[in-house]
Amino acid sequence: MWQQLVEAGLDPKDAHFYLAVLRRGRTTVAEAAREAHVSRTSGYDIARRLQARGLIGRVESGPSDSEDLRTQSHLVANDPEHLLDEWANRRRVLDDVVPQLRALFSASRSRPKVRYLEGAAGIRAALFETLEWTSPIRGILSMRDLMSVPGEAAMEEYIAGRRERELVLRVVRTRDHDWPQGWLTSAADYRVVKHAPPEYEFTMTAVIGEHQVVNLSSARETFAMVIESEEYAEMQRNFFEVLWSVSKSAEEDGSGVPA
Repeated sequence: MWQQLVEAGLDPKDAHFYLAVLRRGRTTVAEAAREAHVSRTSGYDIARRLQARGLIGRVESGPSDSEDLRTQSHLVANDPEHLLDEWANRRRVLDDVVPQLRALFSASRSRPKVRYLEGAAGIRAALFETLEWTSPIRGILSMRDLMSVPGEAAMEEYIAGRRERELVLRVVRTRDHDWPQGWLTSAADYRVVKHAPPEYEFTMTAVIGEHQVVNLSSARETFAMVIESEEYAEMQRNFFEVLWSVSKSAEEDGSGVPA
């Protein structure tokens, strides 16, 4: 029974004390504390808590002998049915307050959040966050800068992570900032690549998801910015689609050699 009372929400020590009062029927705090294996001081605190919850009551009795005229205080257990009444009352309160809490929760989720991460470690951390996004993701990548920071080893690990998760990347890159070894369109790597018109040049990288956008700087400034916003992400996806529509397949563009 003790474990079930704990699972029902009673503190473990309170449950032991409550059972001691139930078993004894009428008892002093000291007797119940001794049976519950708690100190007498703790027993008084527990008794107050259980009394406040309506699980036990306190009765006063007359003096035990003619020499001691003081009354004695004893604890008695109330009907355990009170536990069900207490649960029902909590349920009514929760039924009322949970919709209000959900409204606050929804409002907090709708607020945009911006995180700024510094250094190469920050860039790497922000990039690898995108592995947890839903497929497909969109990217405007400066490969030459990414190969500098976070570096070739990190990029190989990131690509392996995408491959493992079957996370499709649609990516636009510029020829001037591309990587000589390629990394072109690859079904095995879940990657589709286009090159932007030659008049555009990207020194930063943007990875765009359903709810977030990650911006990565070049090695010159070395920072990352993660923006969590439904509206901002939607706007960036629309910008990406406009750029995608005027870009050429990297293979048609005649640059790069597949890795």
